[in-house]
Amino acid sequence: MERLVAQCSRRAKTGLRNRALLVLGYRAGLRCQEALDLLVKDIDFDRSVITVRSGKGGRMRRIGMDAGTAAVLQRWLEARAKLHIPRSAPVLCTLKGGALQSSYVRHLMKRLGRKAAIEKRCHYHGLRHFAACSLVRDGATLTMVQSFLGHASAATSSIYLSRLGSDEAVEFARERRWEPSQ
Repeated sequence: MERLVAQCSRRAKTGLRNRALLVLGYRAGLRCQEALDLLVKDIDFDRSVITVRSGKGGRMRRIGMDAGTAAVLQRWLEARAKLHIPRSAPVLCTLKGGALQSSYVRHLMKRLGRKAAIEKRCHYHGLRHFAACSLVRDGATLTMVQSFLGHASAATSSIYLSRLGSDEAVEFARERRWEPSQ
């Protein structure tokens, strides 16, 4: 994740926007379309809350926003304000205030993955899976992950976490010590 984010410029306006896009997937667990539909009024910096107004199945949910995510979003919104983009435009918009398309995100993820020398396929939905695993590693329960991601069923959330155990099992096996007798 860090390698992907590092590929986005810290100065260019598109780089700031793309950082915000990645962070919304990774730290807020938003689906691609949820991130693209987000409006400025949906982000409450005072309460550190993001409101997803129309998630999958038309469900609304609120997500807590950590300070790092808030800082990345704030930086993009400040740059965006200098471009005189109306507040009514989506948070993640073109430099002229137009809506970003999901095809842009698909191509961006592929390009950033190549630049970061990541061999696995990089796709936006993978950021949600990473967000779920990060939550569990930080101590969240399955119910919390379900609520955070906006899943109707805990079974769906558990699918997101299925690789978590296998990764830990691989790491555990790697660290075991054994010397064969000669």
